[in-house]
Amino acid sequence: MSRPVRVVPATPAAVPELTAALAAALDGTGPAVLPVEAPDDAGEVPASAAGEVPDDVALLVRTSGSTGTPREVMLTAAALRASGTATEARLAGPGRWLLPLPPAHVAGLQVLVRSVLAGTEPAVLSGPFRADAFAAAVTRLTHDDRPRYTSLVPTQVHRLLDSAAGREALASFDAVLLGGAATPRGLLDAARAAGARVVTTYGMSETCGGCVYDGVPLDGVTVDLDPDDGRVRLAGPVLAAGYRDRPDLDAELFEVRDGTRWLRTSDLGRWDAAGRLEVLGRADDVLVTGGVKVPPAAVERVLAGLPGVGEVLVVGVPDPEWGQALVALVVPAAGAPAPALADLRDAAAAA
Repeated sequence: MSRPVRVVPATPAAVPELTAALAAALDGTGPAVLPVEAPDDAGEVPASAAGEVPDDVALLVRTSGSTGTPREVMLTAAALRASGTATEARLAGPGRWLLPLPPAHVAGLQVLVRSVLAGTEPAVLSGPFRADAFAAAVTRLTHDDRPRYTSLVPTQVHRLLDSAAGREALASFDAVLLGGAATPRGLLDAARAAGARVVTTYGMSETCGGCVYDGVPLDGVTVDLDPDDGRVRLAGPVLAAGYRDRPDLDAELFEVRDGTRWLRTSDLGRWDAAGRLEVLGRADDVLVTGGVKVPPAAVERVLAGLPGVGEVLVVGVPDPEWGQALVALVVPAAGAPAPALADLRDAAAAA
């Protein structure tokens, strides 16, 4: 059986309409939802993207993936509910959410889905992201005794930490989900020192957003590392049904092993000493030096944790002996002495 698709504008002003459409899609009384960020030239949401999808699909999320090729990820109502329920179980239960992210992206959409499942109305931050606007939006949640949550990306946290009002607002949440990009250790430490209850998340559109919190899979989610190349593989009820009209991608990225359906990601990972997942970077970013594969993000993360390091970028340059030599470009932290070259080399070698 199939289900019609409703194209819905995904802008801050349209969040009430989008949230209502998601609620109907989740309970089966409405069509599947395709949020579209940009209307056409006439200011109308294009209807050409509608059509039909399998009956159990509730939401389609547009993503470019790692290749830049547009695709539509099909998420079932069951997967979205499993993700929302597991998030509530990991945090402090159902609560009120503040949406400071684009509502067309999976992290923003999940704020709306979790609000629907909790029976609460999300507060919405519109306009350019500013610390004062974020702090003002937080006041809309203060009259509610339920837990307060938000979801941010590292750039937003960085801006909030530069403002007293932003730091106070961050610390007022029961949990701040942080994802979308690797978080520098220094930024994470600074946020927690400011009183923010930060939870790092790992996931993607194909897993209903974050499915690993602080390196630990959500309930029902299984993480596996490919023994051949170290790629992260994910399984569980949060997996997407597949890609709309892209059986080639379904065959490439999803596989069934021993009766379990897995998503093969483009990320490399390893287990830390505590048994938590550490994402090292993308497989296609790996540098090969002397026959050894080195994820530059793993070296960057180690160097960024050294005293005096503000920003760091690791690149590969041609080398006649090693094939590629790793070069770290380091910007000292403001007001701090430059780190010693020997300390940088020792840390890079141990990464």
